[in-house]
Amino acid sequence: MKFLLAIFFGLLLACASTDVNASAENDDFDVEFEARKDVFDPLSGYNRVMTNANDFVYLNILTPVAKGYAYVVPATARTMVSNFFDNLLFPVRFVNNLLQFKFKNAGEETLRFLANTIVGFGGLTDGAKYYDLKPHNEDFGQTLGYWGVGSGFHIVWPLFGPSNLRDTGGMIGDYFADPVSYVDPKILSTGLKTYRYFNSFSHDPTAYEKLRKDAIDLYPFLRDTYEQRRDKLIKE
Repeated sequence: MKFLLAIFFGLLLACASTDVNASAENDDFDVEFEARKDVFDPLSGYNRVMTNANDFVYLNILTPVAKGYAYVVPATARTMVSNFFDNLLFPVRFVNNLLQFKFKNAGEETLRFLANTIVGFGGLTDGAKYYDLKPHNEDFGQTLGYWGVGSGFHIVWPLFGPSNLRDTGGMIGDYFADPVSYVDPKILSTGLKTYRYFNSFSHDPTAYEKLRKDAIDLYPFLRDTYEQRRDKLIKE
């Protein structure tokens, strides 16, 4: 296991010298999608197959179930669930803001956590809004990018969808900073995380359908959209 981790992080460091998937400086994924050419994509065959598999699951299972869930569970209750889990993710945001030397943002995240925990009844409601405290979402993938680690090649994971070598490494840091990861037994921890993501998805069950509707070739569209979005988040 240690040998495999050494190889994995060696690949991450190899990406640091050059970002093979960096987008043009003026790209804006929110305004206009631009297909990228000459992308280093050694896993393209596997990625296409996994993209199609995920697409089937998203359209035929996840979206219909999420629509049913959203119909049965009131929006207020689903929002409270999202607020609660979001408050628990404070350590992820706090640590990554510190690692990027964004000390003011880390301080504001701390005040948000206190406000949401005390005024927001344990995070069920957004108590921070009464004090005009803004969220500063940062993860370990963004932190690696901030310090110059390139994205590396693109990877599509089952159900999780698009990622890349850098962000996959960042998921390890996010896992250990997430308090839910320490819930025992592990099956309960996994169940809580699954429910967290599913509940979040239920706020707009048609989001994936709307994202993919104009795609001529689904895999490169999702790949390039993901990479451009991550590039923009890192630069913010």
